[in-house]
Amino acid sequence: MSLPKINTPEYSLVVPSTDEEITYRPFLVKEEKVLLVAQETGGEKSIYLAIKNLIKNCCFGKIDVDKLPMFDIEYIFLQIRAKSVGETATLEVICPDDEETKVKVEVDLTTIKVEMDEKHSPRIQLTDDIGLLMQYPNLGDVLSMGVMEDGENIKTATDSVNKMFGMMQDCMYQIWQGEETFDAMDYSSKEKKDFLESLNHQQFEKIQTFFDTMPTVKYVTEVTNPKTKVKSEVTI
Repeated sequence: MSLPKINTPEYSLVVPSTDEEITYRPFLVKEEKVLLVAQETGGEKSIYLAIKNLIKNCCFGKIDVDKLPMFDIEYIFLQIRAKSVGETATLEVICPDDEETKVKVEVDLTTIKVEMDEKHSPRIQLTDDIGLLMQYPNLGDVLSMGVMEDGENIKTATDSVNKMFGMMQDCMYQIWQGEETFDAMDYSSKEKKDFLESLNHQQFEKIQTFFDTMPTVKYVTEVTNPKTKVKSEVTI
């Protein structure tokens, strides 16, 4: 006689970037074990790979995690975590007024949303007739860039700049000139790099603004420093 199987409840959420409704389940002990091992023994890359596989399993393989923007991944993971472990989490933050005192705060994970900047737009007008349509960096982009290799840091300013340009090239989706459009995927990395390097400072800043104002997952709370009694707002 086989052992009994425990039914796992299912829930639904809306993916922030697409407004698509998906079904998910809480993570199980086998998935939590992988995540804990990654936290104990690995760096950021190991943790994100564990989260990637956890989301894939908990969403029944119905979404391509590699293509999801990072803010989607963070949001979905928090929703799964809330239904798996509990809807609140205790975090330790540093009081801004003295930048050294640590206090604990309770975070209601169900209230965390993806914040959209009103100034943000994926459509960037570079000249009167030339524009660029950007797509969000996803987990596949970030991991392929090697910016989260375990135990590794960017060693030189050149490496940092090259990684930044590489990310921008990967996020170029379409370029248009008047009525004509060019799909970035049809062009080589060198051609896209040459295009970026041909921009002037103001045009390049517009692309940087796209990244600076991307949607983010954040939580704002108020803390009181027990030493100074000063109240401050903290963004997590």
